[in-house]
This record gives sequence, structure tokens and C-alpha cells, in this order.
Amino acid sequence: MNQLTFFQKIKNKIKISGNNNKILVDGNLKISKTKIVIKGQNNTLHIKSGVKINGSFIEIVGDGCQIVIGKNSIIGDGCYLSAKEENIKLTIGDECMLSRNAKLMTSDGHPIYQNTQIINSAKDIMLGDKVWVADDVTILKGVSIGANSVVGIGSVLTKSVSSGSVAVGNPAKVVKEDISWEH
Repeated sequence: MNQLTFFQKIKNKIKISGNNNKILVDGNLKISKTKIVIKGQNNTLHIKSGVKINGSFIEIVGDGCQIVIGKNSIIGDGCYLSAKEENIKLTIGDECMLSRNAKLMTSDGHPIYQNTQIINSAKDIMLGDKVWVADDVTILKGVSIGANSVVGIGSVLTKSVSSGSVAVGNPAKVVKEDISWEH
């Protein structure tokens, strides 16, 4: 595993603060006009071989959090990938395609309390292999999307989706099953 090259660093805005935070890169990577922010302790951004990222924002804020982007995945313009709080993981499988302005958020961003207890804790997000997320989709905390699925334009996922499904709407609902798709 390699770190980002000097050229990749100057083409992108990268800010890392805290202890033992790292960016791991397996093999070749095309990344441009992307902002990466990592704050806290023991956090990892792991980008696997063949990934293409353009004009996106990736943030990890907390302790022990991780974002993994699988082999040959594409992250389009304006995407926002966020893993926050403690020991939270956002996983994007191999050969996934996130179109423009997709937002994947493991946290609501700010805590909400009831009787001094946080009632909106962060939860993991997991995209299986070969998931296509169309333009302007929002995927919220706790959602898993099974392999070979498609999420339609402008959808908001609040619940998990099984493999080979098409989900659309706000909130998104499965409208087709047993599908496949080609890039």
C-alpha cells in the first residue's frame, strides 16, 4: 500500500489533524479537485486500486473511523462521503459508481439529546460490489445496499436494500428486484 503521491497531493486539498490517521492507496488512483479532511485519532481512508475520484469531499471526523473505497469504483463530481463519531465505517464495494452529488453520511452531523442521552448516534453504511448510485442521491446512516443494485436519481435511502434491487423515491422504496446492470 502506498501513500498519495506528491502530484496527487498538490492537485487536491488534504488536511489531516490528530494522531495515527492515515490514507492508504492500493495501486493506481485517479483523483483530482477533491478535498479530504481527517480529524481525530486512529482514522483510515483506504482507497483501492483503479479508483477514480473527481471534485468530491471526503471527511472522517472522530476516533477509529474508516472509509474504504473498493477497486475500480468511480466517485463523481460533488459527492460527499462522511464517517463521523467513534469506530464508524463507510464501505463502498468494488466497481461501484456514484454519480454527481451523491451524499453518504454515517452521522446526522450534530448530537441530539433526550434526558442527557444522545438519541441519534452514528451508524455504518455499506455498499456491496457493483452498486450504481445515481445523481443527487442521499444515503443515510445505518443503510446497507446489496451488490448489483441501483438507486434512482434524487432518492433518499433511510432503509437497507437487498442485492439486485432498484430503489427510488424519498424515502426510497424497492420497485424492482432480480436485476443486473452494466457500466
